[in-house]
Amino acid sequence: MADTKSGRHASTSAATPLLVQSPENLECKNFQEYLRTRQTPESLEKLYSYPPICLAVFRELPEIARQFVIRILFVDQPVPQAVVSSWGAQRVAKEQLEATNCLSALSVWRVTAIPGGLAAWELSPTFKKSVRQVLLGGGKPWAITNSLERDSKPRDVAFLDAYAMSRWRCVLHYMVGTGNRSNTETEAISPDAVRILLHANLMKRDEREGITITRQGFQFLLLDTRAQVWHFMLQYLDTCQERGLVLAECLSMLFQLSFSTLGRDYSSEGMNKQMLMFLQHLREFGLVFQRKRKEHRFYPTRLALNVTNKEAAEASISVDEERMQERGYIVVETNYRVYAYTDSQLQVAVLGLFTELLYRFPNLVVGVLTRDSVRQALRGGITAEQIVSYLEQYAHPNMKLVESAIQSKSCLPPTVVDQIKLWEMERNRFTYTEGVVYNQFLSQNDFVTLRDYAQSQNVLVWQNERTRTMVVQKNGHDDVKRYWKKYSKSAG
Repeated sequence: MADTKSGRHASTSAATPLLVQSPENLECKNFQEYLRTRQTPESLEKLYSYPPICLAVFRELPEIARQFVIRILFVDQPVPQAVVSSWGAQRVAKEQLEATNCLSALSVWRVTAIPGGLAAWELSPTFKKSVRQVLLGGGKPWAITNSLERDSKPRDVAFLDAYAMSRWRCVLHYMVGTGNRSNTETEAISPDAVRILLHANLMKRDEREGITITRQGFQFLLLDTRAQVWHFMLQYLDTCQERGLVLAECLSMLFQLSFSTLGRDYSSEGMNKQMLMFLQHLREFGLVFQRKRKEHRFYPTRLALNVTNKEAAEASISVDEERMQERGYIVVETNYRVYAYTDSQLQVAVLGLFTELLYRFPNLVVGVLTRDSVRQALRGGITAEQIVSYLEQYAHPNMKLVESAIQSKSCLPPTVVDQIKLWEMERNRFTYTEGVVYNQFLSQNDFVTLRDYAQSQNVLVWQNERTRTMVVQKNGHDDVKRYWKKYSKSAG
């Protein structure tokens, strides 16, 4: 009989590849993926009772799927699937299949039977009613459409852009360790925002260093602003119930803001207590501007307008900074020196995560990649591949010219890339995998039989024939256990 024991098995880096665990990457979902993976058909039906959510869903559908919805929106009976399939040419059959699968996954329509036994498509009654209201009018007025008297001190688009980015940069500065300090450029963020960062695993609590950035957090910094805000808001929506908020109301409010007009003021008088609380959170993250907490007038910012619209071309909020990022501002030399032509506090702080900063000039920062600085970043969960990717992404155009001239795969010096990866390999001499130990076999034949079966299922991690001991992956334990019981009965 074999004895089993759960635990973690350690091995040197020269062992089988089965021991290597792929690092957790940031999973940044779009709106459709969020609805498909996080919501059940029953909860989707509740969401579709809010016209702004239905309008957002309709806007994000593939073009063929939108055509399907419009063509059957005012048809009060199911439409045979054969008829729907005939609406497209054969050359777009693949796109048609993707559109039908998308509508089914989002519960926008469902399969039903019509007289004669034919399969047909029928729009969700709730979705149909809400979309009709959006297109034709009617229903309850939206919460932010109340009329207001003319603002005596109106805010223009330039002010709203500057305000939105200043508030959002507070979150980013906090992530890289420059927020909540005696810095005139950054303001403190609330404990509520910190909880969201921890919930999203963008930051983690460390007993020695306090709250530090994670591997996913570093990937988060590499996203564009629209994707950052959307991912952050998804994590916020996950915690709605803990705050006493209704998910559908928050999503509806968020989409109402995305359909608003930039530079126009709106009233909050029609909102309930929970939505007023949600509005204050949006104010803190930079999605709306409000002079005072109790004032009923607010302005949606560009962050709110673009947060759910993947097609929107995000306007240049900080022109100099975005142009700098487009053309690249980092130069890396073979002596591990790093030159960054920037005066952005945030960009300097990101560099400081994995370099030792030496000099600071008005528009230039000089640092050096050292073993200690890179290992410090690795301890925080940042990988060597992420460091290299960041340096390549924002490399100066002159470095890219050199890359094309020498036909290199990377614009960075090969010695620098190799050394960063070697420093990471120093820390990866041991890799760990969850596993189950099998030992105390009564015979050598029993051990060999079970070992060979585990090996055939690709779940064998380690084995020692002399001591009759083997380790299998945790996810393969149940299968191996069933096989052992079946083998024991047949042998007995």
